[in-house]
Amino acid sequence: MNSARPSPGTPVGLAEITALAGGVCAGADGEDVTVVGVSLDSRRVGPGDLYAALPGARHHGADFAAQVVAAGAVGILTDADGAQRIARAQVRIPLVVVADPRAILGQVSARVYGTDRVRPRMIGITGTNGKTTTAYLVASALDALGHTTGLIGTVETRVAGQRMPSARTTPEAPDLHALLAAMVQAGVDTCVMEVSSHALALHRVDGVVYDVAVFTNLTQDHLDFHASMQEYFLAKADLFSPARARQGIICVDDAYGVSLAKSAQIPVQTLGRADADWQLTADSDEPGSFTLRHGDAADHLRSALPGDFNMTNTALAAAILTGLGIAKDQVITALARDPQVPGRMEVVSHPDYPADPRVIVDYAHTPEAIRAALGALRPSTQGQLICVTGAGGDRDRDKRAAMGAAAAMADVVVVTDDNPRSEDPAVIRRAVLEGALAQRAHGQRRVEVIEVGDRRSAIEAAIVRALKDGRGATVAVVGKGHERGQEVAGVVHPFDDRDEVLQALARVHEERS
Repeated sequence: MNSARPSPGTPVGLAEITALAGGVCAGADGEDVTVVGVSLDSRRVGPGDLYAALPGARHHGADFAAQVVAAGAVGILTDADGAQRIARAQVRIPLVVVADPRAILGQVSARVYGTDRVRPRMIGITGTNGKTTTAYLVASALDALGHTTGLIGTVETRVAGQRMPSARTTPEAPDLHALLAAMVQAGVDTCVMEVSSHALALHRVDGVVYDVAVFTNLTQDHLDFHASMQEYFLAKADLFSPARARQGIICVDDAYGVSLAKSAQIPVQTLGRADADWQLTADSDEPGSFTLRHGDAADHLRSALPGDFNMTNTALAAAILTGLGIAKDQVITALARDPQVPGRMEVVSHPDYPADPRVIVDYAHTPEAIRAALGALRPSTQGQLICVTGAGGDRDRDKRAAMGAAAAMADVVVVTDDNPRSEDPAVIRRAVLEGALAQRAHGQRRVEVIEVGDRRSAIEAAIVRALKDGRGATVAVVGKGHERGQEVAGVVHPFDDRDEVLQALARVHEERS
């Protein structure tokens, strides 16, 4: 989980928290109570904490009042329903009662952890694709330039070099502010973080004002949570308001970026392939190299990662770093370093066997991301391009066929399971297969489509198919990237595509020797 607690700071009175929240006091007398921490998770409450008891899909947090009192909680922030539940349970503890506790939790957490006064310089990156890679590019460059950085995102959380796994892209507000306070104590000067649409809609980043907000792109995703693409866009656009950020950088290579640049309520600069403040032009003589023009200046950079989309990510990183006041020659040198983004166009090779076929693991789990990944691999693939893909259960069902159609850019598509979650895996695979087969029927070239339900077997089948094709084939295993588990019927089983590739390469080569 992305959680780190700072050393306790100055306690904050519960009366001050009540006034800040615009709430009323209830329950036991809280006049002399002081708070040193905030927790949204009853299992992680410690002595001196304020527990935020919110309504949930299955339970109300107030139902765990006795548990948090035993753990040392000194107060509970909740709504009227929660207060009634706590009273019925005859649990005596001071309460702060507000109409919508989630909506003020960020401000309360910022006050308790002191991040309303002191925090690192903040860079927030939002968008459907490219958030993680751009964040890693910026953090890696800052590290190379001698800065002490923090990183919060999908893959991991870092505090001055200390790494922790992330439970979600953007942590809940109490965890976020605790992290930022821990970063201050660790000497972090700049925090780079991914900001998801869920985080913006669910108040997870309330109480933070970003020094720079960044928009990468918007393509279909998360329509299980957002009612429409417009609602999804508006959630992202909220980052570009005075309450959230001071200035912004917006990629205008899609219509949503263009619209956001026009509607943003803060000063913004645009970046894109044409008609932008920062204009990117790919150089034809060397893959990955490009010219970035800003005003009268034109600088030559090179992406350390493959694909046109990574040139855009690198250009965004360059614009961010330049905006922070870093000299351009330092920016160019720092961005030349491979940021080593786990599960993002990651080459996985076995040290004991030939580097053929080339196997790439990528987190691409939207139609556009799959197209971009395969498009990046096609020019450097001499043999067949083979794509192993699936779709997640209990998520946006409408994108499954489109993901299959995008995968049909490959010569061979192996449709398998991703994270089925509570759904029937065969039903999910069928939707992906239908998209791939429909694309094949309308395409101008032959595409082989195979169904292998078990993901481990699918990865091995793709590698076997690539070896039969001869030298120069590429296998792209997309969808799960850095993830270390596969969720099936409510149980998360250990599963890492990168480990599975290594094991499959060993098995296949041993059988052939």
